[in-house]
Amino acid sequence: MSSLQVKNHPNTAALNRSRIGLMRDVLSLFKLRIGFMIMLTALVGMSVTPGAPGLWKALLLALTVFFSSASAGAFNQYYEFESDRLMARTRSRAFVTGAVPHSRLWLVLIGLLLAGAVGVAAAWLNAVAAGFVFLGAFFYAVVYTVWLKRRSAWNIVIGGLAGSFAVLAGAAAVDPALGPLPWLLAAVLFLWTPPHFWSLAIANEAEYAAAGVPMLPVVVGVPRAARIVWWSTLALAITSLLPVFFGAGVIYFIGALGGGGYFGFRTWQLARSPSRQTAMRSFFASLIQLSLLLLAASLDAAWR
Repeated sequence: MSSLQVKNHPNTAALNRSRIGLMRDVLSLFKLRIGFMIMLTALVGMSVTPGAPGLWKALLLALTVFFSSASAGAFNQYYEFESDRLMARTRSRAFVTGAVPHSRLWLVLIGLLLAGAVGVAAAWLNAVAAGFVFLGAFFYAVVYTVWLKRRSAWNIVIGGLAGSFAVLAGAAAVDPALGPLPWLLAAVLFLWTPPHFWSLAIANEAEYAAAGVPMLPVVVGVPRAARIVWWSTLALAITSLLPVFFGAGVIYFIGALGGGGYFGFRTWQLARSPSRQTAMRSFFASLIQLSLLLLAASLDAAWR
């Protein structure tokens, strides 16, 4: 059989598809889209901090935050693979389906990934930045996933600190003596997570209830949860404007006002008429709001 025949053999094509599928399953464990977003927040924290970090320092920050977030995401799926079977949104995950074996070797890999990220941050950035890199992963993997998710309706509130620590890691990589602007942006990220995730929880309330996860709409009911989402978004929108009084400029102000206004409008619709449709609109509005905020903060810092 010629090399061309081997290459085009049906078994070879099936094997290649199987390998690609396995690679996708493995990569899905690390929640790379979330990691990418958290990495961006860290770079924004770096960009708004006065100083010249340089390309290599920015690259190291991005990689350490990205890989630490990936380790936390993988641990989340490893720890929750049994409960993930109970929800339509998560029952196709790789550990649940068996596409990837649920082996303790994964815990070793996750630990090494986190230790490597924190170690590189400590060696090439500074100890303060490394501490925030670690805390971001720790709060998502342990505080949220292990301690709070199945015990408290406020689980996502405390767990939301993971994104805040990324902003602080980026700022600390430039100047460990953090100024008011990164702290305010960290507060914005902290306030963003609850209405973002509660909107999704309202849309999937029945699944969380069936899985026994005490998300806010399961505990207090959908109508009340929708009103809480509206009020928490209002607090977010107001807080997102405060950096203007601490050095942020007009570009940031426009992005924060536009994003906060749009998210607030969608959560107002959710509070008036709670449904899966309005909840998903609110969820996607939260992504638009955060994207506008991060882009505006970066452009504003570059302009100044």
